[in-house]
Amino acid sequence: MSNTKKLAALAILGALVFNPAYAEDKSAAMVNGVSIPQSRVDAAVKAEVTQGQADTPELRKNIRENLIKRELMLQEVAKLKLDKSPEVIQDMDMARQSVLINAYLADYMKKNPITDEALKQEYETFKAKVGDKEYSVRHILVETEDQAKAIIVQLGKKAKFDKLAAQSKDTGSGAKGGSLGWVVPSYFVPPFAQALQTLKKGEYTKTPVQTQFGWHVIRLDDERPLKVPAFDEVKPQFQQRLQQQAIQKAIADLMASAKVE
Repeated sequence: MSNTKKLAALAILGALVFNPAYAEDKSAAMVNGVSIPQSRVDAAVKAEVTQGQADTPELRKNIRENLIKRELMLQEVAKLKLDKSPEVIQDMDMARQSVLINAYLADYMKKNPITDEALKQEYETFKAKVGDKEYSVRHILVETEDQAKAIIVQLGKKAKFDKLAAQSKDTGSGAKGGSLGWVVPSYFVPPFAQALQTLKKGEYTKTPVQTQFGWHVIRLDDERPLKVPAFDEVKPQFQQRLQQQAIQKAIADLMASAKVE
């Protein structure tokens, strides 16, 4: 080979070695002649790191081995022609749709991020809703107003509330003497919450309270100031909630503009 040809070959080799695209496409392993690109290993490592794993040689080794095993199984699938099965093709199409839908949702949230202002507004709404007190509450739930009135009469004759609670339709609280634990009024449906907030410590409702669940007799055992979590403590939950609401709206907008027959 002439010096001119040698220099040309070296130039081509140098271009390949130092080309970023080529570096990204280098092989992490060859499995029966099929290359597993290093970029696939790097992507898997990145996914693990976002879940809290440390990027270590051991992690990379395990990921490489798992990708090799996957490739071997895929090659066996091809030999058995399982990828030609109608059921498998349908499953693969559904999986492809899921990946693409997730990509759409991620892109939508990237273009429509939840702002700190929106999160703080949601937090203030939450604080106003839960109020500044929480209550230790008991109740007895029955089918009819007459049953509830009979319970109130018995309470007036010094019957024990926790004993009478054994007949409650709400078997979960009934097994605990009617106790619902420490709760805020917004936890309940409006008629229950309104009746609760008229009671003083140790009092029970003198008239039955009707909700969609039946008829209640409610007792207030105690109350105390409510310590609302700080904004930073609940911010992730509000972030998730607002993201879900945003996604639901995006889907609703797509449905509204679609022609579905």
